[in-house]
Amino acid sequence: MSNGLSIIISSPSGAGKTTITKKILKKIKNSYLSISCTTRKAREKEKNGIDYFFITKEKFLNFKKNKKFLEYAKVYDNFYGTLNSQVIKNLKKNKIVLFDVDWQGARSIKKKIKKNCFSFYLLPPSVKILKKRLLTRHMNDPHIALKRFSTAKKDITHWTEYDYVFINDNLEKCVKLILQKIKALDEEKKRKDLVEKKIKYL
Repeated sequence: MSNGLSIIISSPSGAGKTTITKKILKKIKNSYLSISCTTRKAREKEKNGIDYFFITKEKFLNFKKNKKFLEYAKVYDNFYGTLNSQVIKNLKKNKIVLFDVDWQGARSIKKKIKKNCFSFYLLPPSVKILKKRLLTRHMNDPHIALKRFSTAKKDITHWTEYDYVFINDNLEKCVKLILQKIKALDEEKKRKDLVEKKIKYL
C-alpha cells in the first residue's frame, strides 16, 4: 500500500472536513476519495456509492469479521468502515487517496499504512462558531446538536496526533493551503521514488 500517497483529513463535527475533502478531490486529477461503509441512514441528497456505501449492521459486522476493513469505528451509535480492497486498488495505481475519517479512523490508518501517509486536522475558527454551525445544521433537533457539540469538543483534543493542522476560518483559503501542502508532499514522494529507483540499479 505504499505506491500512492495517502492523505487523511479529520475534524470535529461541523468544522467542514467533508466539504473541504470534496473540493480538494475536484482540484486534484489523480485523486480518489475512499468511500466509507456506514450503517446510518442516508441524509437528504446523499447517494449510495458516492457519499457512502449504506449497508445493514449485519453486513457491516460480517465485513468486520472477515477483516475487510482497513479501519472501522462506532460514531453516534452507527458504524463506519474503510474497505481494504478500494484503498489497495487505488494506491497501486499511484493515486492520491483521500480519507474523510475521524480521529479513531486516522489512528488506525496511520498504523497500517506506514509509508507516504500524512494526516491533516481541521479546526473551526472558535468553539462558539462550531456550536452555532451545529445548531444550524440540526435546527430541528437541538438535542442532537448539543450532543454532537459535546463530542466535537472531545474530538478536538486529538489534534496533536496529526501531522498538519489547519484552521477553517475561510473555506477557499483553507482549501488553497491544503492543496499546496498536498502538492509539496506529492513532489517530495516522487523525488524519493526516483532516488530509490536509481539506488536499486547501482
